[in-house]
Amino acid sequence: MLAHPERFFADRFGLSASVMERLLGSTLARRVDHADLYLEYRISEELVLEEGAVKKASRHVSQGAGLRAQSGERTGYAHTDDLALPNLEEAARQARAIADGAGESAVVPVTTGARPHDLYTLAEPPIATDVLRKAELLKRVDAAARAADPRVKQVIASLGSEDVVVLIAGPSGWTMGDLRPLTRLSVTVIAEENGKREIGGYGGGGRVAFDWFLENERWKHFTSEAVRQAVLKLGAVDAPAGTMTVVLGPGWPGILLHEAVGHGLEGDFNRKGTSAFSGRLGQKVASELVTVVDDGTMANRRGSLNVDDEGVPTRSNVLIENGVLRAYMQDRLNARLMGQEPTGNGRRESYAHPPMPRMTNTFMLAGQDDPDEIIRSVDHGLYAVNFGGGQVDITSGKFVFSASEAYLIEGGRVTAPVKGATLIGNGPDALSRVSRVGHDLKMDEGVGTCGKEGQSVPVGVGLPTIRIDGITVGGTQV
Repeated sequence: MLAHPERFFADRFGLSASVMERLLGSTLARRVDHADLYLEYRISEELVLEEGAVKKASRHVSQGAGLRAQSGERTGYAHTDDLALPNLEEAARQARAIADGAGESAVVPVTTGARPHDLYTLAEPPIATDVLRKAELLKRVDAAARAADPRVKQVIASLGSEDVVVLIAGPSGWTMGDLRPLTRLSVTVIAEENGKREIGGYGGGGRVAFDWFLENERWKHFTSEAVRQAVLKLGAVDAPAGTMTVVLGPGWPGILLHEAVGHGLEGDFNRKGTSAFSGRLGQKVASELVTVVDDGTMANRRGSLNVDDEGVPTRSNVLIENGVLRAYMQDRLNARLMGQEPTGNGRRESYAHPPMPRMTNTFMLAGQDDPDEIIRSVDHGLYAVNFGGGQVDITSGKFVFSASEAYLIEGGRVTAPVKGATLIGNGPDALSRVSRVGHDLKMDEGVGTCGKEGQSVPVGVGLPTIRIDGITVGGTQV
């Protein structure tokens, strides 16, 4: 978080506060409901190792501005990668023309008082670390993966880092700046045995320094997990099909919660009445064991932000409490139109995109049950530990998810690994079927990326071990 955003604004983007006020003032002169200016400077870097050598090393620098004007439900948005004043003025005119506002202004000025958070200040941002150190880490990953098991035939390791400087300016002269580091190490392993090939993947990261991967040799953990998954699948049996009890493991399986439930709790879908949760505030929508939170204030997490992309401080939002729907995630536009307040969930991929309600770090709170006892309580079912891709229909809540790592549960014990398992269900219905919640809440390692309407943003997910009764499992067993 920047202590003096107006000074940084002038230094980084070459524009004075008076110019900013002039741009926004010309927009507000048309009496729109809200207007803002978003400035962004981004440095991104990626290294990819394959076949024992770094095959790709790239660095990209970009900057630009987006100007937005809102009137009622109409939003005008224009962007430019040229920060010359005439281009910014033209962007402001276009945004104003699209919004074409009339009526009373509903602007609520936001002051720049004390910084709301300081979640990821680093001594050295990951983008600044010597590229040779990064390349050496990738080579160590490759060597460790190949040494772990003779069946490993191919290793692909990548390390991505970025630094994003943003400054958001609004009406009445308020400004808010943020400097956002981000990094991620990903390891993919292909194992082969008797002509059969399987793939495993793992990784992690966050708004952390490069040395985070070296602490406690985290990179070795990521590498061994990728190898373990690939080798495990070589001996997996076909998954059964039918309605059965499913136990979700802690951590990354929270992606099912994110997709099947989280998107349905975003403000725009609910304002338009297209979500399975629309109009249900205060109603029971899940088992009383279920409490779901979206929290953008978790230090150094991939999905965290000091302020969202509209300058609103992030916060911890209880969405579902003991099964009762309490809140939606809101940006400024949908909050105003729904008579609610912004929740710090206005996010955008870059200056070229307008913000919309998006998740940050979304998870279910821990319960009281022992995870091992949850497994022992299941006579016949599926234990899903990791997930790959999936599809969700926001309107109906229906989802289909593929489990990339899953096991049979037989007589209260985890037995054979299975392949080809998919979970099929309905988000609200699945939440109502949660019968046990473990005390082992775990967040994912820091790899999540969420897509919505063509925009991608980094997110986090989390889950304790939970038991869901009566879920449909699609399998490959004949």
